[in-house]
Amino acid sequence: MKSWKLTPKIEDVAKYVECYWFLEKELHDQSPSYPKLNPDPFSHLIISNLTGTYEYTHRAKAQNVSGSHWIFPHLKTFTMDHSAPFKIVGVKFKIGALYSLKLNNFSSKLDMVEMIDVNHLIGSAAFNPDQLLMNAAEQKQQVCNTLDEVLSPWLSDCQEDNHSHLVSQIMLFLGDTAISKIGKKLHRSQRTIERSFARVTGLSMKQAQSMIHLEEILNYLYQLNKEDINWAYVANKFGFSDQSHLIRHLKSTIGKTPVNYALDRDLTIDIYGDFEFD
Repeated sequence: MKSWKLTPKIEDVAKYVECYWFLEKELHDQSPSYPKLNPDPFSHLIISNLTGTYEYTHRAKAQNVSGSHWIFPHLKTFTMDHSAPFKIVGVKFKIGALYSLKLNNFSSKLDMVEMIDVNHLIGSAAFNPDQLLMNAAEQKQQVCNTLDEVLSPWLSDCQEDNHSHLVSQIMLFLGDTAISKIGKKLHRSQRTIERSFARVTGLSMKQAQSMIHLEEILNYLYQLNKEDINWAYVANKFGFSDQSHLIRHLKSTIGKTPVNYALDRDLTIDIYGDFEFD
């Protein structure tokens, strides 16, 4: 398995893009064929060649796409079919970025994947996904530079409004502040911040915060062997009232109890690793 993650270098791009990432499964790679993608408040643009086919399944309901596609914010855990070799580059957009990009009905696409013509999206016929992917494993900085170059004209033309500006302020507090206290910190009513957040992201603040905290928990667990996990300590560390509260949370978000998760370790972070920024 080959992978990397890089941040954009151009300011107009970095304003909306969290990072670029690369993942390649080769023919003889022995990693599990059906990893699970945990709930995520971010949108990812997946750049693939036209022949690539991808399946995302939740509770026996499958969504199938070919070539480049969007993975929109999702509250559900998707099971992905990674049984065949593949090579993809991902563009991870910041929470709420799609609102400023004026994508039609983005807020109704929660829990969905959707095929996309990348050239049409960015307004450039010159972009060649196959060429980008060809040597992406070895030429990561060149890939980053190419994406900066092709995305910059599109993203620099984005228009923000009062709602998107407010959400940018909310995001500064959402990770480590009780939702009920954020309005006071920003000198806005709770109703105002909740409505703007839902309008810009398609999510409630509670949903987004829950997914952010879930990622923190999973990142922490990834670093431990299953026999070293103290679930009572994990519950206390991440602000749960008790271990039972943590069990209910993991069951509702990733569909597994802590014990079952520790046995299976089948989320993408466990299979592909929490690869760090290069």
